[in-house]
Amino acid sequence: MPEPFDTAHPPFDYLTPTQAKQCRQALDVGYFRRGDTLIHAGDTGEQLFIIIKGSVEEVSEDGKEVFSHYTSDDLFDVPALVQGTAKHQYRALEDTLCHLLPAEAFLAIYHNNPDFRGYFETNLQRRQALMVQARQQQNLAEFMLTRIDDSNIQPALCVSPDLTLQAATVQMKGERCDCALVNFDDGECGIITRTNLLHALVLDGHDQSVPVGEIATRPVVSVEHGDFLFHAMISMTRRRVKRVRVVDNQGQTAGMLDLPQVLSLFSTHSHVLNLQIARAQTIDELVVAANSQSKLIHTLFNNGIHTRFVMQLIATVNEQIMEKAFRLQVPEAFQQRCCLVVMGSEGRGEQILKTDQDNALILADDLNWPECQHIMDIFSQTLYQLGYPPCPGNVMVSNPKWVKTASQWQQAVRNLAHSANEQSVMDLAILADSHPIAGDLTLIDAIQLSLSNTLTDNMLTLNTFVRPSLAFRVPLTVFGSLKSSKEGLDIKKGGIFPIVHGVRTMSLEKGITETNTFDRLEQLAKLGTLADETAENLSEALKLFIRLRLRQQLDGEQQSNCLDVAHLPASERDLLRHGLHVVKKFKQSLAFHYHVRD
Repeated sequence: MPEPFDTAHPPFDYLTPTQAKQCRQALDVGYFRRGDTLIHAGDTGEQLFIIIKGSVEEVSEDGKEVFSHYTSDDLFDVPALVQGTAKHQYRALEDTLCHLLPAEAFLAIYHNNPDFRGYFETNLQRRQALMVQARQQQNLAEFMLTRIDDSNIQPALCVSPDLTLQAATVQMKGERCDCALVNFDDGECGIITRTNLLHALVLDGHDQSVPVGEIATRPVVSVEHGDFLFHAMISMTRRRVKRVRVVDNQGQTAGMLDLPQVLSLFSTHSHVLNLQIARAQTIDELVVAANSQSKLIHTLFNNGIHTRFVMQLIATVNEQIMEKAFRLQVPEAFQQRCCLVVMGSEGRGEQILKTDQDNALILADDLNWPECQHIMDIFSQTLYQLGYPPCPGNVMVSNPKWVKTASQWQQAVRNLAHSANEQSVMDLAILADSHPIAGDLTLIDAIQLSLSNTLTDNMLTLNTFVRPSLAFRVPLTVFGSLKSSKEGLDIKKGGIFPIVHGVRTMSLEKGITETNTFDRLEQLAKLGTLADETAENLSEALKLFIRLRLRQQLDGEQQSNCLDVAHLPASERDLLRHGLHVVKKFKQSLAFHYHVRD
């Protein structure tokens, strides 16, 4: 039996213990010299090749076209095993050592293990889903070990049992809470909720002057500060309650937990952050909430939450932070007479880590606000204080270029489309991702409708507009393998940007108003502009690129778009290569559709 063979990595981690044993027992080892042909086109599939060391290229039968390049831990040729005949030939580019798994053993596992079989499906979405499922199972243990601490409990309102129902209701409303703890003289603690108050007044006929001690439920179910959140959830479930009191090591009230909050904490830890933002009354309090965002991102990512969900949640949190800052700093009289707009990845809802400020302001045509620019200067400084750096291109409300009335924005869009030079195309691309987050949101029509009216079916302008998505080469070698420099593989230029800008261009052509790339892909598929499979593969490729970049950024290289390919597992290198081939094919279709020639 060949040693070693690791079944801990996809797709072999899907094997049952019995299948893993059968696999190891059936394995052999083969050695091939440089130039040897391992499989000829037309050969019957006799064995699966798993490269231990060396490299192999997949070429057409005549040897003129290279389809792919395989190296350590890669495997081939599954289609030949499943379909019975090899379409292409495989030859060693250097001395190569391989594990060999006989077809009979491979097919026995393939037909009896759906997850193993699913890995080899060509659909990128299915393959990524299997890997996400594996990560979620792996991180479940960490998920269960979150403890109750000051960061995730709510303050508790404590009242005297002699307080009247009317006074308790007023106090609960003032504190914006739906329950209060009642401290009795005998040391016992009870609880009143909005439901208790409603039933007491409406169903039981109590007068508003009745003391809350007469209707309080006691004793209150309590959990200890420092205990596991999982135990709090179990206590709520067993006792059929929605709230528990948190006590310190002296038995004194430290706060409250409710069931929706616990469930949210278990899934994302976002509930606490949302509460902090909502309760912030000053910029300093908002800064504290904004600084908690990185912890939320780490929690989401480490628990295997789907990439698109992470983007949607973080985009929502960013909107809440900026909208709250807007309300704290813009005088109330002007808040509904203007509209704060975010653009770029923030506007598309695709940013995870905090990025540069990309924003603009739309003013009502009849607004008289002499202090506007001064307030916007302060607002940009505030966003910097909240962790959003200034935009290097100065696309910010502190720049008067990005503060205009609705009519001025309409004219600006028309002028940019008419110019169609390098700078105007860049500005149009920025505006195409405009998303309103604060003020009078209907004012966004000044930009969105103008873009639609100006660019829909305007193939002449779109011919220039699409070119940036074709400017960067896809980082694949002539052999079809990953191409990386000393700095790494630039996944933004080579993968993310071509998809985002290419899809943006097609959406403008069709008058699609959505700004999120995934939503745009869905709309393009519904219109029949993109085939369903193409839209799905582009969507999955984009999610993969963003996830790989995020993981590296969370490891310490926050500003880097370059992936260290050497440190990726073989399964992820394979997915990355597949995703980049999807991008390459998409760019070819863009060039053809918009008549762009090198």
